[in-house]
Amino acid sequence: MRWAILPDLVPEGAAMNLRRRVRSFAIVATLAVAVAATARVAPAQQRFEWPEKAKNLKVLPKNTPKEKLSATMIGFTRALGVRCPFCHVGQEGQPLTTYDFGSDQKPTKDVARRMVKMVANINRDLSKMKFPEPKRVTVACVTCHRGRPRPLTLAEELASVYESAGIDSTVARYNTLRDRFYSSGSYDFSERSLNEFGMSLLAEGHSPDAIRILSINVEQNPKSSFAYSNLGNACAAAGQKDLAIQNYEKALELDPRNREAEQKLKELRGVAK
Repeated sequence: MRWAILPDLVPEGAAMNLRRRVRSFAIVATLAVAVAATARVAPAQQRFEWPEKAKNLKVLPKNTPKEKLSATMIGFTRALGVRCPFCHVGQEGQPLTTYDFGSDQKPTKDVARRMVKMVANINRDLSKMKFPEPKRVTVACVTCHRGRPRPLTLAEELASVYESAGIDSTVARYNTLRDRFYSSGSYDFSERSLNEFGMSLLAEGHSPDAIRILSINVEQNPKSSFAYSNLGNACAAAGQKDLAIQNYEKALELDPRNREAEQKLKELRGVAK
């Protein structure tokens, strides 16, 4: 009855457009209701539960309760800064119910077991030692790893990158590590690390690269006489005497007791004369 009077109220073209809009709205509304109904009846995602009895335990006791197992595994991930797929068969981002935790397919799982045994042996040996301190130190994964899969020092990490990718990638890696780990205690970002790495480059004959690393160290530690002294050593080795003198002078300004800088400065000025 309602559609019969439309031609009398509006032009024929307008009426046709109105009918089309109403039909389109009705279709969309029907689809929305269907989708909502489907969502209501869709099965809920299965929730992961720690097993009452874990499978394939080879280092941890086979009767480890699920509460202890949960705490241990979470402790591993935090100590190494990794997630479950690091050792277990499963895809990152997928529900834990899809993981095969009992599988030994991944080599990192065997490494983890060996590391757990190593830690247990260390603590057993420590318990037999006599120390003057009444409270003993207990070694754990975090003692060395500190949130990293491989417990390398900062100097070792940079040396590894330098060997495979060169100085530009090494500097980029340093900046990335500093941004991510500076306040975490994972690496030693004091002047010692860059001094160690920079002087190792110098010992290997890579003077220009040593200057670049030691210059970063001076930027990060502008009040360190030792940092300026080492930069002076690198500049001197590269034949940049003027820069070497400037850095030795700065080192002595910061610490008049820096005998190395004082001696090197005398040698360079003697050569200059």
